[in-house]
Amino acid sequence: MKFAEEQYEKGDYYYAKEYYEKALLYDSSSVSILWKYAETLRAYQDYPNAARYYGKVYEKEEARLYPNSLIYYGMMLKQSGNYEAALEVFKRAKKRYARDKRGFAYKKSREEISACVWAKSTIDDSADVVFTNLPETVNTKNAEFGHLVFENKLLFSSLRADSVHTNEEVYENDYHTHLYYSDKQDDKYTRADVVKELFYKKMNSGNGSFSLDGKRFYFSLCSEGEATYRCKIMVARYEDGRWADIDSLGEIINEPGTTTTQPAIGEVMGDEWLFFASNREDSKGGMDIYFSVIKNGNQYGKVKNFKSINTMGNEVTPYFDRENKVLYFSSDFHEGYGGFDVFEARFENNEFSKPKNLGVPVNSPANDLYYFTYGDTAYVSSNRIGSLFSKNPTCCSDIFKLYPTPEPEIEIPEETLEELNARLPVTLYFHNDIPNPRSWDTTTTVNYIDSYNDYTQMLPTYQKEYAKGLGSERARDAEEDIEDFFIEYVDQGVRDLQLFRDLLLKELQKGAKINVQVKGFASPLAKTDYNVNLTKRRIASLVNYLRAYEGGVFAPFMKNTAENGGRLVFTEIPFGEYVADQLISDNPNDKKNSVYSRAAAMERKIEIQSVTFIVEEDSLIQALTAEKRIIDAGVRKPGEKIEVEFSIRNQTSVPVKITAVTIPCNCIAVPEFDREFSPGETVRFKATLDTSDFMGHTVKSIEITTGYAQNLELMISVEVKE
Repeated sequence: MKFAEEQYEKGDYYYAKEYYEKALLYDSSSVSILWKYAETLRAYQDYPNAARYYGKVYEKEEARLYPNSLIYYGMMLKQSGNYEAALEVFKRAKKRYARDKRGFAYKKSREEISACVWAKSTIDDSADVVFTNLPETVNTKNAEFGHLVFENKLLFSSLRADSVHTNEEVYENDYHTHLYYSDKQDDKYTRADVVKELFYKKMNSGNGSFSLDGKRFYFSLCSEGEATYRCKIMVARYEDGRWADIDSLGEIINEPGTTTTQPAIGEVMGDEWLFFASNREDSKGGMDIYFSVIKNGNQYGKVKNFKSINTMGNEVTPYFDRENKVLYFSSDFHEGYGGFDVFEARFENNEFSKPKNLGVPVNSPANDLYYFTYGDTAYVSSNRIGSLFSKNPTCCSDIFKLYPTPEPEIEIPEETLEELNARLPVTLYFHNDIPNPRSWDTTTTVNYIDSYNDYTQMLPTYQKEYAKGLGSERARDAEEDIEDFFIEYVDQGVRDLQLFRDLLLKELQKGAKINVQVKGFASPLAKTDYNVNLTKRRIASLVNYLRAYEGGVFAPFMKNTAENGGRLVFTEIPFGEYVADQLISDNPNDKKNSVYSRAAAMERKIEIQSVTFIVEEDSLIQALTAEKRIIDAGVRKPGEKIEVEFSIRNQTSVPVKITAVTIPCNCIAVPEFDREFSPGETVRFKATLDTSDFMGHTVKSIEITTGYAQNLELMISVEVKE
């Protein structure tokens, strides 16, 4: 144990791991050994095994001895790509840490719930790029981190030992990071050489960025200190391919007693800025990104915390794209796929935008760092599956590059809406009786995003009402449970909508004619016919959102006036509460359960369920329409036979024949249709529902097929009571 701890403190996690494994052979039940072994596996970046052992620790001590055991358990599951399991662990952690809502553990758990939900919905996204790791002339089974390309050279740092045995034991204590370069000719990279002028025998050098005039080169120099590096930023004069006059920056930048590293130069509002990462006293937590304005090449202004992007976690590896005015950085706290993800903040209107995750393939469940661009190629350093390794597939980083897929000589038209449908269903949620409460209108002027914003502001009310009458522990669980609903479902619905919206617009701008089918649902608090109108208003709020988006970019497609012929229509199916969980309270005096419960809130929604092309010759998507699609038979006795009458009309200018009538059971009897409907003809027919086998709220459907794109669905609703 003592030897293992010594190796861990040195940063030799592989050696420490071997000796903790020997210790576990003597005592596999010791929580202390299990914890130290899990910590070592995490440091060694063996995510699946680290998750397993953090799980063992938590089973034994339930975060009493090691408060972060549950957080790390979830993080290791997440970094293994097991988002479903990680989500459940973080939900448990959020409840566990709810007593201190200002603390890191609670806020981290809350953030990770949102991140896991988001990651699940986007991890399979595809991008039109080539993504590959660099050849073994650059990457090794150790760790490489890319920094920049200059003068047809790739500059990077690599963690390599002078003497390493085949079982990865280091025989000389010189396992350091140094700067290397590889000559780059097109897609070829020569075998790497160390940058001799920036080589320090017993120290670690890395990173790199040139001044705007190319005459100064900033890099990091670090000394070892118990598994962490204490770093400072250095500057060298660069001329004729050589570095000289190396010196450290003053204490304005290199604050004593802190780590200051990863310099990056950018031009902002005509000034030269130095971005860097540091853990100085005013950081929001861990490492933060800071900046200082440089005057006359050697005068550094007051250091400022980049507050708009920094978090309680760590923000590192800044890189500024001078041409496009974008700051790239990595964070382990903003919403991401795993450990560190790459984000961008664009400089627009004299300020930096809210950070945006670059998505896949730039990011992965592992750690993704040191993003930078050169021409149309981007580079990122990652320890994801696919990196070179000796024993642990995610132990060490490689440098990867990505660039646009070459355009085909002949453009092949897309025949499917596979990418759009892969985003479905998109589910959007509403507060009770919203929009336009106590109204029988079937339409609304409300924009869904306004409704969503109002809804999320009501979270404290939901928590208070749902927790009423419960003991302190159960009340706290109820509050966390309803908040999880807002994070997992309400907020995620809007993010899904935004992704769907962008893909939909992309297809329409290609000239596609698209039909979007939207279904509405409601909790069973109001009467059935009222809920039908309510769900129509909810669908209308979605249509209003798209119509108003970006000043009306969808409007020409919705009006069928787009110059490219693109068209967007909606098929609305207002289900009311017909598929709602019938155990949900419909008692207006029991608002805790009928309005503010998670179960009731889950039912108040609309869903974008399918996307299809409009067939050119089908000027109308649906041949038959109904005066009333849904008939509510009210409250009836068991065994009653209910007769209802539907009125259907052929709304086309050609004869239409019914090809099939589908009913869910023998409980419904309908007449046979064996003739054509003339253009504009209306036919009334009776259907009989036998309630013998039903109790409570019941809805049964009749589906009429005509061969047109959309079938006609008719429904009978009834509440059967003794």
